[in-house]
Amino acid sequence: MWKTTSILIGIVLILTTLGIIMLASTSGILGETQFHDSNYFLKRQLVWLAIAFVGALITANVDYHYWKSLTIPLALFAAALLVMVLIPHVGLAIKGSRRWLRVGSMMNFQPSELAKFASIALMAWWMSHVQRHAGELRRGLVIPMMFLGVFLGLIFIEPDFGATMMVAVVGMTVMFLGGTLLRYLIVTGAIGLSGFCLAIMENANRMRRIIAFLNPEKYATNEAFQLLSAKYAFVVGGGYGVGLGQSLQKHFYLPEAHTDFIFAIIGEELGLAASLLVVVLFVALFLCGMRISFRAPEQFGKLLGFGITLMITMQAAINIGVVTGSLPTKGLALPFISFGGSSLVISLGMIGVLINIARQIGDDTEGDERRFIKDSAHRL
Repeated sequence: MWKTTSILIGIVLILTTLGIIMLASTSGILGETQFHDSNYFLKRQLVWLAIAFVGALITANVDYHYWKSLTIPLALFAAALLVMVLIPHVGLAIKGSRRWLRVGSMMNFQPSELAKFASIALMAWWMSHVQRHAGELRRGLVIPMMFLGVFLGLIFIEPDFGATMMVAVVGMTVMFLGGTLLRYLIVTGAIGLSGFCLAIMENANRMRRIIAFLNPEKYATNEAFQLLSAKYAFVVGGGYGVGLGQSLQKHFYLPEAHTDFIFAIIGEELGLAASLLVVVLFVALFLCGMRISFRAPEQFGKLLGFGITLMITMQAAINIGVVTGSLPTKGLALPFISFGGSSLVISLGMIGVLINIARQIGDDTEGDERRFIKDSAHRL
């Protein structure tokens, strides 16, 4: 698996390097305006990147089987942090949501990012623990959904609807691959989705976003302003871009240019070629992750690797879909590229776990890979 691992590492290095370059290009004006330091955001991200690389080195060299014994403590710790963000004067309220905890004097940490990995590890541990009993209603659905429901509930009330949906989809997919019957998950998913849609309908701000997504020209000066600015950035960028650092949209036309909408600035400054390269890199990351997870030595490694791969690439797909106008506006970072220390640290840490899984794969696991895929397809 050394070739797959090498390709995976190369992909992540390219994405993180691109992220630093684009952050330097997009955040200077905002940093100068708000903090009188054009390198303010870049310096913070470089600190987080150093922490993230150290974390990735550690997780890549720690036997992933240890996560079995750490799963419960990690889940409890992540849940405790999610509770803390809801406490006034402890959690930071930004733009109407409580999602952050202060780390030191200059940095914030988003516990929902840790909860993404904790939920994957928890589902992988439980489903590999029950194995032959995964088809039962209680052990295959009720108990793991109770575990998953704690994370979903705490993230939902922050509120962070996007992260809630991602954790739910990835968690339930891991449950399916672990043996939970599809009919159980369909019913549970339908009930959860109905409640989710009702919550969105009751939230005037999010309903306006959806309406603006369906008819952006009508809301061009308010809810759809960011979306139309992002689309315009791609149009201006054309095939090869206007040049690094030459974006016009980052001059306050695109308010989240260095975070959620950095992909639009890539399209404007570096063009369609660079945009497609980012998409290709995430597709390649998905394929590498799937190959590693399906060939892992045992069930826990397979489910853990699959969940990590799906979480990272699904978030990338949603971010790209939002920026290109294919999905309603939702604040999700583009992994490895967007500004945000929490996402960077957890994403690189999860890549380290995936690398460790790959390092423990022998040449005799191809039959296990076929059986894993065959068993999953059989339950369909």
